[in-house]
Amino acid sequence: MDIGSRIKQLRFKNDLTLEELASRTELTKGFLSQLERNLTSPSIVTLIDIVETLGCDMSEFFKEEVDEKIVFTQDDYFVDVREQSTVHWIVPNAQKNEMEPIIIEIEPFGKSSEVYSHEGEEFGYVLSGKIKLVDVDTKKSVVIKKGETFYLNGLMSHYLFNDSKQVAKVLWICTPPIF
Repeated sequence: MDIGSRIKQLRFKNDLTLEELASRTELTKGFLSQLERNLTSPSIVTLIDIVETLGCDMSEFFKEEVDEKIVFTQDDYFVDVREQSTVHWIVPNAQKNEMEPIIIEIEPFGKSSEVYSHEGEEFGYVLSGKIKLVDVDTKKSVVIKKGETFYLNGLMSHYLFNDSKQVAKVLWICTPPIF
């Protein structure tokens, strides 16, 4: 971490000059100037005094602000080719999020992995082809065509089955992440 830059950033945020900060901390303007340019280092006690004068505590001062990525491209995707389907993980590390979106391509007469009963919900949108949403316990199914959606609670164990001669493609979102 660049301590000098962080002090300068907080000083500007508080609309203080070097002279004003020096007066409030009983340090010299020259020392603070060198500190902001990383030409010297403060003692822990001095740093605590400066940080408190700038209106925050040490944990806030050292907290690294992480730019959260909100846009993902195909270069970010992870592709998992399986026997009967291909899963495109379109948001990397989505397991840390509240929901997990994937795009699944199901081969002709292929199926997805079974999704077992879980807390949460699922949403799917058929991008191309058609699929059957199959209830594992009852073996009942419902056909979902291109442009149609499904929305269900996670209590039903199920899988997607493609009973056609063309690849089916589905945007599938689950909360919490289980894929």
